[in-house]
Amino acid sequence: MQQEQHTYQALWDIVDRLRSPGGCPWDREQTHQSLRRNLLEECYEALEALDAEDADGLAEELGDVIVQIVFHCQIAAENGTFTQSDMFRHICEKLVRRHPHVFSDVTVRDAREVEANWEETKRRERGDRVSALDGVAKGMPALGYGQAISYRAAQAGFEWEDLSDVMAKVREELVELEEVEGEQRREEELGDALLALVNAARWMGVDAETALRQANARFYGRFTHMESAVRSQGRGLRDASTDEKRALWDEAKRAEAARG
Repeated sequence: MQQEQHTYQALWDIVDRLRSPGGCPWDREQTHQSLRRNLLEECYEALEALDAEDADGLAEELGDVIVQIVFHCQIAAENGTFTQSDMFRHICEKLVRRHPHVFSDVTVRDAREVEANWEETKRRERGDRVSALDGVAKGMPALGYGQAISYRAAQAGFEWEDLSDVMAKVREELVELEEVEGEQRREEELGDALLALVNAARWMGVDAETALRQANARFYGRFTHMESAVRSQGRGLRDASTDEKRALWDEAKRAEAARG
C-alpha cells in the first residue's frame, strides 16, 4: 500500500474485506467473545512496549490494539448492534461533557480540580442509586481493579487523614497475616494486605500495576543473571548454596544499578 493509504479508513477497508465473502475463513468466523483474549493480550503488549520506552514497538502494538477495535466495530455493524459512528459519538460526547472547563464556561484551578469535576460528572451520569464503585470493570487484573476502586472510594469521601494512617493500616494487615491460621483465612488476610499496599501506592502517587510490572522485570533480570552465572560453571541453580545465591543476587542488583 502507498503511504497515503496508511489511514484508519484503509484499515477499516482491510478488515471489511477480511470479513466479507471470499475473505479470510479465520477472520470471518470470529465473534466478540472469540476475540476477547486477543484484545486483552494486545493491550498488555502495548504496555510492555510503553514500559520499555520502545517507540517503534509502541507504534506497532497500538496498531494491533486498534485493529481489535475495528474488528469489534465491524462485527457489531454486521450484527446490527452498533456502528463505528456510534462508538465515536459516545466517546466524543463523553469527552466534551467531562471537560466543561474547555468546552463550556466552567473554570478550574489545577489538574486536581479537573479530576474532582470528572468524578462528579461521572457520578451524575451514573445516578445516585448506583454505587460509586460501579463502572469499574470487574474483569480487570485484580491489582488494577483494587487501585481503581480505592481511588473511587476516596473520591466518594472514604479516605484516611494522612499517609501515616495509611501505613499504619498496612502494618496492621501484615501483622494479621503473620498471625492468622488456616488456608482460607491466610488468603483473606493476604488479600487485605495487598489492598492496603495498593491504597498506600495511591497515596504516594505510584501506579501499583506499573510498580509491580517493573518489580517483575527486575526479578526476571536478576534471576536470569544468577542462572547464567551458575550455568557458566557447569552447574544448575539447584546446585548452588544459599550463600552463593544470595551473593549472585546482590551481584545482579549491583550490575543493574550500574546500568542505571
